[in-house]
Amino acid sequence: MPELPEVEALKDFLTEHVVGHEIVRVLPVAISVLKTYDPPVTAVEGHEVTAVRRYGKFLDLETDAGLHLVTHLARAGWLHWKDRLPDGLPKPGKGPLALRVALETGEGFDLTEAGTQKRLAVYVVHDPQRVPGVARLGPDPLADDFDEPRLAGLLTGERRQLKGALRDQGLLAGVGNAYSDEILHAARMSPFKLAASLTPQEIHTLYEALRTTLTEAVERSRGLAAGRLKAEKKSGLRVHGRTGQACPVCGDTIREVSFSDSSLQYCPTCQTGGKPLADRRLSRLLK
Repeated sequence: MPELPEVEALKDFLTEHVVGHEIVRVLPVAISVLKTYDPPVTAVEGHEVTAVRRYGKFLDLETDAGLHLVTHLARAGWLHWKDRLPDGLPKPGKGPLALRVALETGEGFDLTEAGTQKRLAVYVVHDPQRVPGVARLGPDPLADDFDEPRLAGLLTGERRQLKGALRDQGLLAGVGNAYSDEILHAARMSPFKLAASLTPQEIHTLYEALRTTLTEAVERSRGLAAGRLKAEKKSGLRVHGRTGQACPVCGDTIREVSFSDSSLQYCPTCQTGGKPLADRRLSRLLK
């Protein structure tokens, strides 16, 4: 799933490539991708893109008509830039193509989504706050005004485990499964630790890990073409998606815990005092 650093890089890429250009055609190939119908998606056609913004994991293309084309790439979505779009109309079918945006230059981009769970979402609205997912977002952890006291305030009374709290978009915008693993590894904290139990020193440690991990990921992605962002993200991860490999910090074997339809990775030595965490899904199956 694209998270804050990748979406921030896509924002920068699109700012360079689409701002000042006219959208001449928006072609929804998978109708399920459209989450709003009034105004229609075609209402942005014939209008110039004036700005590109990021809200958490949402991308917003603002036009000179006051309309916003807002996209959420969900778990398996991606944006593919084309220096020259194919001629002719794309055919609806079972392929990954969900929506195509064409500029007056002949350039443009495709939104695609792999897999069978179609969650990629596109909205056309007069105000991004009309998008439910944007309206419920918590503060952006890379915003200038996001300081340590603000993080402490968010976690005060928070009875969830740190892993779940960090992933909650209503609490903190933009952090998903991968970077929550990375942040907790950098902070040397168990993903199962209760958020409300953190001491002031632990709050400080978590804040530094949060800001540093995300800032470094953004810097690694900055200036890359859209097609290279996935590979960059994977290469920069230290624990997420690396089950069975050696921790780059201490050399212990990275472990995995499965939950719901996803999983987390962590280092026992760095994060849990050398003790493996119980896989709760497996435990329930054995009862």
